[in-house]
Amino acid sequence: MCLTLAETDTRQLVSWMRGHEGAISSLSIHSSGSYAISTSSDTAQLWNLDTFQRKRKLNVRQSVGIQKVFFLPHSNTILSCFSDDSIFAWESDTLFCKYQLPVPQDGPRIHYRTFAVTQDGKTLAAAGRSNLVHLWCLDSRQLLRVIHMPPEVKSVRFVDFLPDSFDGGSNQILGVLSQDGIMRFINIQSCKQIFEIGSHEDAIMLAAICPKGHHIVAVMDSGALRIYDVRSLTPEISKPPQPLLKRVTKGKSSEGSGLKMKVHTGAGQRPVKTSGRRIQSKVLPSAVSTLADKENDLPNGLNKKRLQALLRAFGEYPAKYRMFIWRSLLHLPENHAAFSSLTDKGLHSAYMCLQERYPIKSHKLQRGLQRVLSALAHWAAVFGETDYLPLLAFPFVKLFENNPLICFEVVATIIVNWCQHWFEYFPNPPLNVLSLAENVLAHHDKELLQHFVACGVTSQLYAWPLLETLFSEVLMREEWLKLFDNVFSNHPSFLLMAVVAYVTCCRAPLLLCTERKDFEYFFHHRNSLDISAMLKEAYRLMDSTPADIHPSSALSDFEPLTQGQYPIFNKYPTFIVEYQSQERERIRQQEVEYLRERQEVQELHAEAVRQQAEFEAWYKQQELLLQGEEQRRRILQEEESKLTQQRARLAAMKRELKVKELNLIDSSRRRFLKHQQDQRRIQLKRLDDEIQRKVLVCCYLPMDQLLTPPARTFVD
Repeated sequence: MCLTLAETDTRQLVSWMRGHEGAISSLSIHSSGSYAISTSSDTAQLWNLDTFQRKRKLNVRQSVGIQKVFFLPHSNTILSCFSDDSIFAWESDTLFCKYQLPVPQDGPRIHYRTFAVTQDGKTLAAAGRSNLVHLWCLDSRQLLRVIHMPPEVKSVRFVDFLPDSFDGGSNQILGVLSQDGIMRFINIQSCKQIFEIGSHEDAIMLAAICPKGHHIVAVMDSGALRIYDVRSLTPEISKPPQPLLKRVTKGKSSEGSGLKMKVHTGAGQRPVKTSGRRIQSKVLPSAVSTLADKENDLPNGLNKKRLQALLRAFGEYPAKYRMFIWRSLLHLPENHAAFSSLTDKGLHSAYMCLQERYPIKSHKLQRGLQRVLSALAHWAAVFGETDYLPLLAFPFVKLFENNPLICFEVVATIIVNWCQHWFEYFPNPPLNVLSLAENVLAHHDKELLQHFVACGVTSQLYAWPLLETLFSEVLMREEWLKLFDNVFSNHPSFLLMAVVAYVTCCRAPLLLCTERKDFEYFFHHRNSLDISAMLKEAYRLMDSTPADIHPSSALSDFEPLTQGQYPIFNKYPTFIVEYQSQERERIRQQEVEYLRERQEVQELHAEAVRQQAEFEAWYKQQELLLQGEEQRRRILQEEESKLTQQRARLAAMKRELKVKELNLIDSSRRRFLKHQQDQRRIQLKRLDDEIQRKVLVCCYLPMDQLLTPPARTFVD
């Protein structure tokens, strides 16, 4: 068997990769798009999609077949599942075996044949020829839970997790397609059945869930293809949970503590949400809140003071609920109509060729970044002229890849609050904001600032690169998320304090740098830094900086985006932006005119080339005709010369024949004359002989006989 790859746009064959002897049962693509794993019953092969060459091959004993081999999401780990229920994890680069999940010894064998992993790659669901579904925790490598399906389920054909907008990738709802053609969706925490699709009369054969979890596609037993809207099937999907209240309680959870849980049919609520409501009634005060408490109240029942206390205790928010907390902290209005009006204007002219300046391998991320940047440019003209805006927005585009509205509003909220006074000196860096950070550094670390001054390094070199990229160039993903957990939970001045804290925490290597290029490299690349120590230093700076130089005195408090319509953003020199916009439009018009003229010139050139080609073809044809005519003339001349030579040879032959004929005639005449002479000579000789004879006779006869005439005799 072979693996065939085709281009989706042109539908042309890209590569044909051979290697499998049996039928390919599954195909898994790495999140980077550079590698793929193809699986058959006897082997699994790792392919490099950049070179279309096989990188590694996994062979197994003939007695142990392969069920499935696939990549874990957002990871370099390969999970291989075999027919003996053994599951191994491998490092994709070295194919080193990282760990093996223990095979359950209790109870009958399940004979795994279908598998599913949550989007965060932490939970594995496995099922097969029984009514049991095993849930594995891949972090602890232990069996997390065993789910008993209803008695009418004898075996499981297919399992897959249903994504949710608020679960942070740790999907809580599992879809289980059994042998009876019914796909049941179960909450893996409460083991309650949320809803089901399909029936005994109209059974489902195959099913697939879209990456956003909005739709389910099912192939029915009758051959029909049905698409289900998940939100119309159940109201329990994409509802914001209340997890933090559950964390601060001392009571026991309502969930069972046992490993095995049975599925309860009927639409059940999420245990987190139920317990959250119960705890909320105990924790929240019944009296009227004070003004400070009202200011700290957040949407969805959260409280900013409690979140800050939780953040001080753990250093970061739970990854499972981070996006939900951010949306509450930022008071995102979710203005769908206003955002649609911005996106309906299409791509902004400033970001038409964004991929040339910022090439991104993922086309989806490229389009998402273009869409968000264009919406920002349509919202305020200055964002169409801001060169560093793609660097500022890209981390959030990648984080909210599947929700452009939230991504836009998060970036807009950051610009309005944490980027205050950034555009007053546009298109130059915000010197007023950088001076605030420099004043804080001068107060807390004069030696480091004097070293910067001695080396000719200004705040535009050590502070501005961190601000314009929002630390995305110097921090890892988890460090960056932890930082912005704290940024969003504090006053907008905390971002400047984080810049100063980063510089002071890295003072040892910075004091060793003397060249300007070394400083540039340092603030544009990742360095070894303890993010917890940096945040601790930032909080120390927030508390110990004098009020007269504290950035909070120059920056306003947090102001969320307005509901319905987005606020007007005009805190920039409009004449410069308008001039740049006019210049950009003029340059664009000139470019369009140039492109039009170039197109006309290209068309004229193409026409001239075509005519030149036609003339050359005509001249070549005429030349070939002349050459043919000349060749024919030469052939005729050669034929005429040959004919003349033949005629000359024929005349010579005729002359030779004539001469031969004349010679022959002459020789014949001579022979005839000689013959006649010989005849005459013979006759004369004969006459002479006769005469002699007669003379002799006359001599011997008598005279009378000589005189008597001879007697004549007549004979009748």
